[in-house]
Amino acid sequence: MKQEKQYCWDAEEYAKHSSAQQIWARELIAKLQLRGNESLLDIGCGDGKITAEIAAQLPEGNVLGVDSSPDMIALARKHFPRDSYPNLSFELADASHLCFKKQFDIVFSNAALHWIKDHKPVLSGIQKSLKAEGRIFLQMGGKGNAEAITSLVDGIIGEKEWCAFFADFSFPYGFYTPEEYIQWLEEAGLHPKRVELIPKDMSYENKDGLAGWLRTTWIPYTDCVPAHLRKKFISRVADKYVEKNSLDNEGRVHVDMVRLEVEAKSE
Repeated sequence: MKQEKQYCWDAEEYAKHSSAQQIWARELIAKLQLRGNESLLDIGCGDGKITAEIAAQLPEGNVLGVDSSPDMIALARKHFPRDSYPNLSFELADASHLCFKKQFDIVFSNAALHWIKDHKPVLSGIQKSLKAEGRIFLQMGGKGNAEAITSLVDGIIGEKEWCAFFADFSFPYGFYTPEEYIQWLEEAGLHPKRVELIPKDMSYENKDGLAGWLRTTWIPYTDCVPAHLRKKFISRVADKYVEKNSLDNEGRVHVDMVRLEVEAKSE
């Protein structure tokens, strides 16, 4: 099996440019209908702010956030120390190699799993992590996510100035359909309850905000470009996107997103 590439995240930068992900996470948290005493695993916890919000709703429970980025885990531990958040902890872990056994009532993940192409080992690990009748709530980029900007970027990386840097590049994200995901859930011994694509609007105050998002989260693309040219590459993408997609009346930039939302249960 091909190993998923690990990217080097700037955790502080991500914290500045992930407001949309935080909003979507809160929508997903509301669907958990927490009692307050559950044990919960947050896969791809990032800087930990969402994980901490969940922990605040589980005064008699406990929450573990895991992420494959050492910088993210370090930032989460810094902002949410165990002595101040006794029911909250963070560990470095790969979503494709989870090692938990019947430990959690709920497995949660928001805006993380589309970074992995092969979800079968992820779902197998989730199944093993759950207690009997455990619940799963996942949200990630789905089929058609950010299509306008990804197709635009595909054109830019084919331009003469950039194409040499992307000679061996392949699309880095796993954006899937409900039909594909239902099959993988069932193969992992999990029971789908609701699997659907949900359109979302992501907006930024101006073109600089869009560029910040590109700089922070489009690492698979920007890593291909020499460091001294990355700012120019990001500006090229942001300029082209704004040229093709009009700003709204308040000057905001909008990106159409599609989220795959998954609710399932263990046996």
